[in-house]
Amino acid sequence: MTTYRTFDHTADLGIEIYGRTRKELFGHAAEALADLLADPGTDPPDRTFRICATGEDGPDLLVNFLREILYQFHGNRLLLRQIRVTHLTKNEICAEAEGEVLDCTGGHRRREVKAVTYHQASLSRDGAGRWTARVILDV
Repeated sequence: MTTYRTFDHTADLGIEIYGRTRKELFGHAAEALADLLADPGTDPPDRTFRICATGEDGPDLLVNFLREILYQFHGNRLLLRQIRVTHLTKNEICAEAEGEVLDCTGGHRRREVKAVTYHQASLSRDGAGRWTARVILDV
């Protein structure tokens, strides 16, 4: 199953994410952002991290969760992977992730993502119960 695809959006980059459950959808969204930010290389992760966020509704929660991952990447130089959602309600999410602190050379970086935006952020469920989300990244 494809977990996400990217699409161009007027000087930005969009991500459309898929999941069989809402929990899986949020996990795939986190992994998609991490994948776009940097190549994890071949070194095994050396730390475990906890990431939490809150939101008013589904799209707000997703944007805030991805913003927290982006903050960890830029602010703390943490490259997160193997992200597992451990707690998810209508307004709260927590996840555990394996990861590593990036070196200062930036050799692992793939794409410069400046922000996760609310523009056209959406979360929906189809008749078969599958979830889809869309977010726009400021690149």
